[in-house]
Amino acid sequence: MKESVSKFIPQLGLTLTKYSGAQLIERVGDDIIRNVVSSILCGGNVRSLTEGLTQRRISLSNASLLVAYLRATQNIKGFSDNIYSIIGKELSTTKISPEQRIFLQWLIGLTGKSIQNVLRNDSKQVEIYLDELDKAIKKAVEQSNIEFGNLHGTITINKENFLVNWPSILQLFTAIGTQTLALRGSEKSMYGKFFEKLILGSLLTILGFEKVNPEESVKSKKVFWLSQRKSKRESDATLLYKPGLGIRFDIGFIGPGNTEISLDKVSRFEREMDYGRQQHFMSTIIIVDRIGEGSLITQLAKNIDGHIVQMSMNYWVKEICQILKKTIGFEHKLLTMNNEESLNYIKTEMAKIDLTVFV
Repeated sequence: MKESVSKFIPQLGLTLTKYSGAQLIERVGDDIIRNVVSSILCGGNVRSLTEGLTQRRISLSNASLLVAYLRATQNIKGFSDNIYSIIGKELSTTKISPEQRIFLQWLIGLTGKSIQNVLRNDSKQVEIYLDELDKAIKKAVEQSNIEFGNLHGTITINKENFLVNWPSILQLFTAIGTQTLALRGSEKSMYGKFFEKLILGSLLTILGFEKVNPEESVKSKKVFWLSQRKSKRESDATLLYKPGLGIRFDIGFIGPGNTEISLDKVSRFEREMDYGRQQHFMSTIIIVDRIGEGSLITQLAKNIDGHIVQMSMNYWVKEICQILKKTIGFEHKLLTMNNEESLNYIKTEMAKIDLTVFV
């Protein structure tokens, strides 16, 4: 029986292929995630705050991919010469875990999206793709030899030596490039959805609202819930201040060129909502990263009786308080604080919040 490539994937690499928001808190640590949320509530940029987490995951995944490739080269005869046919066969004939499958796909230059969009989940197309990739790498090897000369070297890991040359290096670069692209896409999607819930949940908890399950609770005074999907459009959070009066929130880490997308979503929210045995009149607050110069979104929001808040502003949480006071008569101690006091208050209150209840 031939050795399987998946056997040589380090456990660390498998754990990094995918994970949920709850697992992220476990692996990264509650304090780090809490600090990120606290910083965003004080005007920090979620992308810059999470970039370090992304780089760490990518670097460790790249290291795991290197080790898996070198171990396979050392233990599977003709691996470098036949990498694409060997892995293609293992993917189609061997029962492996979802994590192993993702990792093997990276080794042959495929992400989940490219399988759907380029290959259209067609097994015949996979064979054609692997054949074309093999030819492309071989042509690149020939040109690299002409342009730069022969490449021969040794990589030593834990006193074990592995030979490398142009074919192995270019195969590795292709795999690492694919892995990096896949992980960055995964991180962007996960962090967006993950931190949207944490930010809204933390914000409304700090303002004194209680999180409830709308399927089980009939409370309608100072309560909220997150991402409720019904037959009507979804809001990222729904707040009830008192019976008959509430706010819908839409949040998105959307750049200045795309804020109209967020407005388009919220503009289709209905002004009334049935909850419990009562009808509630709803306003909307749209929270975006920042608004581009000359954008019409602020005026358009006014036309639907909505409000736009930018997270890039340091005191946006206090601004939310002011909007709530104006629209629903909300009162909170933040309204009596100066700007610097409001930031200190947010950081103090964040230390008391259990983030896991929002994910």
